[in-house]
Amino acid sequence: MATTSMGNASFSADESRILFHSNESGIFNAYVMPVTGGKPQPLTQSKTDTTFSVSFFPDDDRILYMRDQGGNENNHLYVRELAGAERDLTPGEKLKASFMGWKPDGSAFYVRTNERDPKAFDLYRYDAKTYARTMLFKNEGAFELGPVSRDEKWVALDKPNTTIDSNIHLYDVAKDEIRHITPHQGNVKHDTQTFDPDSSRLFFLADDGGEFTSVRTYDLATGAVRVHEKSNWDVAFTYFSRDGRYRVTGVNEDGRTAVRVVEGLDEKPVTLTGIPQGEIRSVTFSRTGSRMAFYVNGDRSPSDLYVYDLRARKAKRLTQALSRDIDPADLVDTQVVRFKSFDGMVIPSIYYKPLTATPQNRVPAVLLVHGGPGGQSTRGYSSLAQFLANHGYAVLAINNRGSSGYGKTFFAADDRKHGREPLWDCIEAKTFLASLGHVDPARIGIMG
Repeated sequence: MATTSMGNASFSADESRILFHSNESGIFNAYVMPVTGGKPQPLTQSKTDTTFSVSFFPDDDRILYMRDQGGNENNHLYVRELAGAERDLTPGEKLKASFMGWKPDGSAFYVRTNERDPKAFDLYRYDAKTYARTMLFKNEGAFELGPVSRDEKWVALDKPNTTIDSNIHLYDVAKDEIRHITPHQGNVKHDTQTFDPDSSRLFFLADDGGEFTSVRTYDLATGAVRVHEKSNWDVAFTYFSRDGRYRVTGVNEDGRTAVRVVEGLDEKPVTLTGIPQGEIRSVTFSRTGSRMAFYVNGDRSPSDLYVYDLRARKAKRLTQALSRDIDPADLVDTQVVRFKSFDGMVIPSIYYKPLTATPQNRVPAVLLVHGGPGGQSTRGYSSLAQFLANHGYAVLAINNRGSSGYGKTFFAADDRKHGREPLWDCIEAKTFLASLGHVDPARIGIMG
């Protein structure tokens, strides 16, 4: 299935262009194009080194991007200067670097690298004009680095213990002290997200008190913790726009992430109109907040880049990821289906029914098993599943017990049972497929 993969989006300082990366050339490179549409122009043209776009600089046309060396996945952070010259901001051998965000006023940006210790990432602050850097946090406690507060007084730190239990710590930059803020009993999963615009609260996710993760806030002055937003599904992420005007939240609703955007202190919902059906991904905003960019991923369409005018409330599609040789009408929509396993546990799955499948024309089927532990088969474009469905195979992407996204109890249902109960779920999936009436029970396979 010939498709183009792309990702990331960053508006130029004047908001007239957008930066993203694409593998249109056969390998990922950085591209730029007008927000009004047009032909993407390559900014990098490597044939050997994978390049992922990061960001325009807030005040000029310099860009940041990540690049490895010959596919070794040891990414370094580069800057492309105004005249086109490239500079490695994280030089060295056998190190990895990642961009960690901008200081909101654009005067600096944050980078993590493991140059000091291959087992730990330290946090650095880079001056946006001179590229001079200072270490903001020396990671000697095996922490995972989280966000930096806008006033640069705090660094949030995650400390995983197991897949279902973790803690959050706060690093006080001025005092050079680390504070543990999530004491708890039993297994509770915590995950840092963002600081609020006035640097008074930390937003994080936690799953205590119920089956699913919800958004909590920690008051930096008082230590008070409050539930800020919750759903009947897992909240996957939440973050603010760089100017603090908007907050974006994603909820994993039955295998598809539903994105909500709110504005202002009263968190007024932002209604998005004229957007095709599908999952909205990677939402970002222009400097003035007049435009937002995002990708839309549908069952019949891989992720395409859109720009949305928040004043005119109109969306503009900028890219064509699906090959023009493929008619979307020849592809299929996904269905969320459920069946009872051997012990009565309900198993959610994603189903791709071929267009040719009928009781009179029973088709072969493939059971598609995702990786783990945890993991989830989700809705959206799958080139493999669509290829199989287009060639007459029904595809059932099973979320056997132990999968993520369906609550803590379901996630833990395969504890100390790997290779047994989850396998039995797969066997029951064969029975379910055979019961549909349009699947040939003698031709059901499994892969994954």
